[in-house]
Amino acid sequence: MSSSASTPSRPRVDAPDEDPVLFESNGPVRTYVLNRPKKLNALNEPMLNLLRPQIEEWAQGDLAKVIVGRGVGRAFCAGGDVENVVRNASDPETRPKAIDFFHREFEMDYILAALPKPYVCVMDGITMGGGVGLSVNAKFRIATEKTVFAMPETKIGYSPDVGASFFLSKVDGEIGTYLGLTGVTLNGRAVFEHGFATHYVESRRIPALLERLAALEDPTYQKIDELIEESSSDREPDEATTAIIGAKREALDMAFRHNTVEKIVATLKEQSESHADEEVRQWAADTLSELDKRSPTSLKVALAAIRRGKHLSLLDALQMEMNIATAFCSGVTPDFKTGVTAVLVDKIKERPNWSPSRLEDVNDSEILKTFFSTYTPEAGTAPKITPPDYLASANMLIDPMQFALPTEAEIRSMVDGSHKSSGATEITLDELLAKFDRLRRGKAGVREKILEVVRRKCVFEEDKHMDKKWLQWKH
Repeated sequence: MSSSASTPSRPRVDAPDEDPVLFESNGPVRTYVLNRPKKLNALNEPMLNLLRPQIEEWAQGDLAKVIVGRGVGRAFCAGGDVENVVRNASDPETRPKAIDFFHREFEMDYILAALPKPYVCVMDGITMGGGVGLSVNAKFRIATEKTVFAMPETKIGYSPDVGASFFLSKVDGEIGTYLGLTGVTLNGRAVFEHGFATHYVESRRIPALLERLAALEDPTYQKIDELIEESSSDREPDEATTAIIGAKREALDMAFRHNTVEKIVATLKEQSESHADEEVRQWAADTLSELDKRSPTSLKVALAAIRRGKHLSLLDALQMEMNIATAFCSGVTPDFKTGVTAVLVDKIKERPNWSPSRLEDVNDSEILKTFFSTYTPEAGTAPKITPPDYLASANMLIDPMQFALPTEAEIRSMVDGSHKSSGATEITLDELLAKFDRLRRGKAGVREKILEVVRRKCVFEEDKHMDKKWLQWKH
């Protein structure tokens, strides 16, 4: 079902699954609602057929001022329909359909990321894989206590895609590398605290927030940010955090900083055996166990893509991932079919029968050649990601962190005096907190983020003459 931008169409929670995407008009707001609740709103071809033309109409029309994305039921979107993709990829006759699905999905992800007007994505529920692609580069990304966030592709013998090499490499430290390789989940407020969401709002407040959004007469980026912020809340003093912080976070950054999976595994093994902190030892052992279940080929492809993605634009990262997806669909490894069959079809709990089964048996140079060079548009072996003309100039404008919590790099630049707003080479903790409070206009969560980073990354240098303690970044 598709409606024009000017025709009101309210989503129905009990709407039949044959309407996999619903469209809604409310004042200046246009909303797409993913509506396959029994399938956790997993993206399939009919959904992409409905989404793109409607989103493009809204993007280019004058009536739509804000675009909102959300889902019905327990999920925003739990991923893509990979069972069908693998089925098509297994037969040379239907393989082009499998590759075309990724091509269309990635172009849709880029269009949403580069929209020339505000895009608000409500990640209220399961948001994984393809659902992350629809949401993670939106200017406004709202997490709730129900958000379950993951890129679980290595579990099924595939590699994180939908722009993962871009966004996983942009968050603080090695959190993105850790999530991309292990496929573990972040829940609730942690999705916001680690930068994958720009705001945290309790689920029960979402309907009223969307109504207030629709009532805005002139919905500028700043007004939308302020409106969402009014519904946000700071973490309560006794509220347990699910974010990875403190010694565990230091251990994570230490282990996942390496450029080979073997070195990551070696560091984790060392941490699991000899780290002074028992909680860290347990985390390292659990992480080793998770990595051991993953496809060795997928781990190596994923790490190489994330490292390359750090230096790419979103468009170039998506093209690299399109080339990688084409390689997987073309059967250069049996692991994609093996993983999907084991995990999603047969639902076995044991480790799938990966080939090769061990990291040391995966040929690194062969991986780089096959997944990053053999399949390309230039060689005529992979489709080209081609954004619509009206988005062509938007590639340099994408900043998914604009309304998020300050990054570790931004906090560091304020401490060392290189930030354009620092104004001094020395700063106290109170001054640091005050500066970011002004810069982020009292944004919820900023104080907690800065205090966590300072505890982990800074030392205090006492100035007895001025009776002050200056912050120094640890090198």
